[in-house]
Amino acid sequence: MDLTDHHRTALEEILTWRRDVRHFRPDPVDPAVLDRLKRRMELSPSVGNARPWRVVQVESPGVRTRIADNFEACNARAAKAYDGSTMSDYLALKLAGLREAPVHLAIFTDTGAEEGRGLGRQTMPETLAYSTVMAIHTLWLAARAENIGVGWVSILEPDTVSAILQTPESWSLTGYLCLGHAEMQDDTPLLHSTGWQRNTRTDWQVV
Repeated sequence: MDLTDHHRTALEEILTWRRDVRHFRPDPVDPAVLDRLKRRMELSPSVGNARPWRVVQVESPGVRTRIADNFEACNARAAKAYDGSTMSDYLALKLAGLREAPVHLAIFTDTGAEEGRGLGRQTMPETLAYSTVMAIHTLWLAARAENIGVGWVSILEPDTVSAILQTPESWSLTGYLCLGHAEMQDDTPLLHSTGWQRNTRTDWQVV
């Protein structure tokens, strides 16, 4: 199938309007939308067709509270790496939507995945985790196309999350995602608008 300017324009718009969402409305996500996101995530590439991503949808209020409590403890420790006004700026940032987002997904990489029989990862075993990251990115773009926001919460202790969710030892936490309807639509990253960090151009090197 040859794609057209229509497809290219749509993709650019999705990429432009994809944001790391921290402010969510409490409205539930339609289960049919979640089913479509699952199917589109399955289209992700992976090393040796290993498909190592393992997804846990966290619905228990008690478990969610424990995850949010871990985030807050980690965030408080992270703030201590900054001094003075920078610490104040950091503490003013909203870095998670764990209390508001209607959908929580803990996404793991199965480091013992037998699928693919090790193809392509003998010298770079980390490509298993890279494959999971690509699956997350696929999910993220598919969610944006459904007008669903995604926030990646990285200020967590992976071992603690694994213990809370009682996952197999071979599963390594790659990402913890919040999904839901965003409170606002903006093509400007939140860290730009808060003055924390602006994008800098990354030039390709030619050798």
